[in-house]
Amino acid sequence: MSDNWNSRTKLVHGGTRRSQYNEVSEAIFLTQGFVYDSAEQAEARFIETGPDEFIYARYGNPTVDMFEKRIAALEGAEDAFATASGMAAVNGALTSLVKAGDHIVSAKALFGSCNYILADVLGRFGVEVTFIDGTDLEAWRQAVRPDTKAVFFESMSNPTLEVIDIAGVAEIAHAAGATVVVDNVFSTPVFSNAIEQGADVVIYSATKHIDGQGRALGGVVLGTKDYIRGTLEPYMKHTGGSLSPFNAWVMLKGLETLALRVNAQAETALKIAKALNGHPALARTIYPGLEDHPQNALVQTQLGGKGGTVLSLDLKGGKAAAFKFLNAMTIPVISNNLGDAKSIATHPATTTHQRLSDDLKEELGITPGLVRFSVGLEDADDLITDLTAALEAAQA
Repeated sequence: MSDNWNSRTKLVHGGTRRSQYNEVSEAIFLTQGFVYDSAEQAEARFIETGPDEFIYARYGNPTVDMFEKRIAALEGAEDAFATASGMAAVNGALTSLVKAGDHIVSAKALFGSCNYILADVLGRFGVEVTFIDGTDLEAWRQAVRPDTKAVFFESMSNPTLEVIDIAGVAEIAHAAGATVVVDNVFSTPVFSNAIEQGADVVIYSATKHIDGQGRALGGVVLGTKDYIRGTLEPYMKHTGGSLSPFNAWVMLKGLETLALRVNAQAETALKIAKALNGHPALARTIYPGLEDHPQNALVQTQLGGKGGTVLSLDLKGGKAAAFKFLNAMTIPVISNNLGDAKSIATHPATTTHQRLSDDLKEELGITPGLVRFSVGLEDADDLITDLTAALEAAQA
C-alpha cells in the first residue's frame, strides 16, 4: 500500500493480504486458533508474535488484521485494535488507560451507554470523572488538573449534534499531560481528521457508517502503536472484547463504499434540514451543516464543511407529537441505530437516552419532542415529502 494513496483508494485496498489462491475479495479466516509446526514454535510465539503470526482469535486474526490496517491507514493512525462492538471500544479505550485515583474530564453530552461507563463503571472503581459543557473551551481549562489522566468527548454529540473543537481541547489536555480520547462516530472517518487535529485515541462504532447496512456489530480503537499494543491490546485480549473474523470481513466490505455512502447521506441530510427548518411543527431543526447551528463555523474547519449524516428535529408538541410524527412516517424505520443505508428515526428520551435523569435530559436538550433522524440512501425528495407529511400529521 502506498502512503500517497488518497482516502478512497485506501478504503478499497488498504491492508489487503491474499492467501496462496490470490482471491479478489478478502478471505475470511474463520478459525478460533492456529497450528504450530513444533512445540518450540508455539513457545516462541507466546513470547513474541511476529508481524504475520497469530495465536488465538481473541489476540488477533488475519481478517481482523486487514480491517485494522485498512482503517488505520484511512485515519492516519499508527495502529488499531478491532472490538466486538462500539461500546467494547469505548470501555476498553477508557478502562485500559486509568486506575483508581485517576481523574477524567468528559463532555456531559454523551450517548447513554458512554455516560454509564463514565458515571457508573469507572466511578465504582475509584476513577473521578468531571462532566462539563464540551463546547466551552474555558470549561475544559477549568476542569483539567495536574492529575487528569484523560479527556473524553464525542466530536459530534448524540443526539443534540454539538460539535466539539478537537484541536482546542487537545491543546488544553496535552498541556496537562492528559490523553485525548475522541468518540468520532457522528463525524465519520471520511469527514474528520481527528488524529491530525490532536486526538491521541479515536473510537468508532463500526456498526454505524462503516458497516452501514445493518448487518453486524463491531468497533475499533485507533492510536499510536505503543498505546494500542502496549496498553489496549493486553486489556482487550484478556477480557474478550475482540472482533469476530466474519464481522471483520463485513466491515472490510463496508469500508469499500464508505466514502460514497456518507457523502451521499450528508448531501441528503443538508437538503432535508434546509427544507424542514422553520416548519411550524418544529421548535428546532438541529443540523451542523445549517448556518444557524452554533458550531457551523467549526464544521467548516474541522469537518470540511460537511454536517454529517444525522439531524435532530424537536417537535413543539412534546412526546405526543413526536410519537405521532414517528408513526406517520412511511419510508424511514423506527429503530435505535444510525449511519445505515436505510433512514432511521429514534426517540432518544424513551430509548437510547432513557436511563438519564429528567434533569440531565433537560440540561442536554434531550426534550420529549426530540427525534434523531439518521439519513439513509433513499431519494432526498421522497424523504422530504414523507417527513413533511408526517409533521403535518403530528400537528393534527
